[in-house]
Amino acid sequence: MRIVAWDTGIFRRVIAWALTLPFLWYCHPTATLLLLGTPFSVLGLLVRGWAAGSIDKDQELATSGPYAYLRNPLYLGTLLIGIGVTMAGGAGEWTLLFLAYFIAVYGMTISLEHSRLSELFGQAYREYASSVPSLIPRVVPYRLSRDSVGCNFRFKRYYRNKEWEAALGVLAMFSFLAMKAIFGWLGP
Repeated sequence: MRIVAWDTGIFRRVIAWALTLPFLWYCHPTATLLLLGTPFSVLGLLVRGWAAGSIDKDQELATSGPYAYLRNPLYLGTLLIGIGVTMAGGAGEWTLLFLAYFIAVYGMTISLEHSRLSELFGQAYREYASSVPSLIPRVVPYRLSRDSVGCNFRFKRYYRNKEWEAALGVLAMFSFLAMKAIFGWLGP
């Protein structure tokens, strides 16, 4: 069962694109900056991929895999990707703008999601939420049962959750930044 609420996903994407196009125009990537930003984005993709392959959205409460360490691993992955991309673009003010965007938009998203999941999964979610932080991982995994920390990653879930789209998007972004660094096209 999927509860349909105001779609923050569409809102997040519209704002992200509104920021991405000017960023691509004004950024000044270099080989060094690309090397500094890439590890952040790769780590973000790995976190998002692990999370997407470990969740059946709105069907069961995800408490295993990355969800045993934090409630919002997909959003942590997005944060790391954004930091990596803006760092690679060599525009410190864009990194600050991205962080402001992330705090405002994802803060609202996390709050709405918390309410929705609390309604959907009841006391089980409230107990989980009181024990597991939102974005900063726990050192020790949350254990609802003996099986809750096991590896439940499935590529089928990864594809069904369309996480490959994020990987392609990051690849396209870094390809563009690399070409801009090499050939110096676009922008002032």
